[in-house]
Amino acid sequence: MSRLLVTGLTGFVGETLRQYLPQTLRAGRFELCAPPPDFDITQPGSADDLVAGAKPDLVIHLASQSHVPTSFVDPAGTLAVNVNGTANLLLALTKTDFKGRMLYVGSADIYGLVSVSDLPVNETYLPTPRNPYAVSKAAAEMLCRQWHITNGLDVVIARPFNHTGPGQHPGYALSGFARDIAAIAQGIKPSRIEVGDIQVTRDFSDARDVIDAYFFLLAQGRAGEAYNVCSGREYRLADLLQRMLRLAGVEAEIALDPQRLRPSEHRRIYGDHSKITAHTGWQPTRSIEDTLHSLLDYWTAYWLNQSAPAAPARRQGA
Repeated sequence: MSRLLVTGLTGFVGETLRQYLPQTLRAGRFELCAPPPDFDITQPGSADDLVAGAKPDLVIHLASQSHVPTSFVDPAGTLAVNVNGTANLLLALTKTDFKGRMLYVGSADIYGLVSVSDLPVNETYLPTPRNPYAVSKAAAEMLCRQWHITNGLDVVIARPFNHTGPGQHPGYALSGFARDIAAIAQGIKPSRIEVGDIQVTRDFSDARDVIDAYFFLLAQGRAGEAYNVCSGREYRLADLLQRMLRLAGVEAEIALDPQRLRPSEHRRIYGDHSKITAHTGWQPTRSIEDTLHSLLDYWTAYWLNQSAPAAPARRQGA
């Protein structure tokens, strides 16, 4: 089995990977190496100890501060986790003479404002980040490319668009909608949902499809290349909210909360996944209805079952 080190294993995607991997045909091919509870990627010594102890054959670098509003409040902290943390990991791999492949999980948020004529956006589009989080992911991506060029590191870069699923923090739109709708359905909260700008469009994928893409890239992606990971479909948040209300059989007042509006918000975005499909054969397989159902089921269980997991905490650099 290949020893697979995953940073950020306690975050939303990391925890989804941990639960999903044993259900797949890959289950017997990877030994999952988990960072210790006290791992802090912002500390060089912590990264050194992690890599030296894990002796990985493959690395998926998920650990990041990924919440855009938080990045506006704490840009320095976001850069410390996302850029300095990536540098610490790269240095640690170099010190151990790592010869395997690293998948760097970046973000399609680096594309920033994309004109309608350029949609769906592909990997040739010049990044124009519009928030500190996107800046940090673009900088870390460039650092990985530089390491590939000057150090010969076998690194592949993923640029995931929005993705969601059970266990995602309710500070993210679809998970937050599902939490409120499930609570209304159980009579726990009034029939009112406060929202930000829900007229924007985004490209949403199921987190399990995204994880599948990461494994396809580990196996067949081309070193030094960046790949969009997306559904290739454009969804308006308002439409997805209405779909979830119908699925749950709930009626609710939709109220605009000005505090939820983001500065520098882009109005429309969706991606082109033809490159990853051509190079690896990956393509999304799960419908948006299945994803919305899974979110509603998760939050219904949360409200009904006292033994259900607590509302997921947002972890940084874990």
